[in-house]
Amino acid sequence: MTVIDGRTPPAVVAGSSDADEWVDVCAFDGLVADRGVAALVHGVAVAVFRCSPDDELFAVDNIDPYGGASVLSRGIVGSIDDRPIVISPLHKQRFDLASGEDVDDPSVRLDTWSICVSAGRVLVAARPRPAIG
Repeated sequence: MTVIDGRTPPAVVAGSSDADEWVDVCAFDGLVADRGVAALVHGVAVAVFRCSPDDELFAVDNIDPYGGASVLSRGIVGSIDDRPIVISPLHKQRFDLASGEDVDDPSVRLDTWSICVSAGRVLVAARPRPAIG
């Protein structure tokens, strides 16, 4: 974990497999709404998204499972009803940002990470969340 000014990140964030280990990835104000950025979290490419209208944050695997390229942070962000999604720039598959599930093929899933803001910094859990279901 990168410590910015000696503050301790939140001790517990729902869904985290190890709530004491966090990686500082960027300033919250550096994230543009409905755009993604790529970050390395212990050597794993993670796509971080800030979604409007509520500034909700999501972190998913940046590797497109169909094409194998590290591109999901460059995908199109949108929603299906109230379900936030990212559309891969490669083959246009749609992934639920909360669960990582491929909207059209639920057998395919991206890893997801717990994410939070502490003192204006975006922190991502050191390891992905356990798979749902």
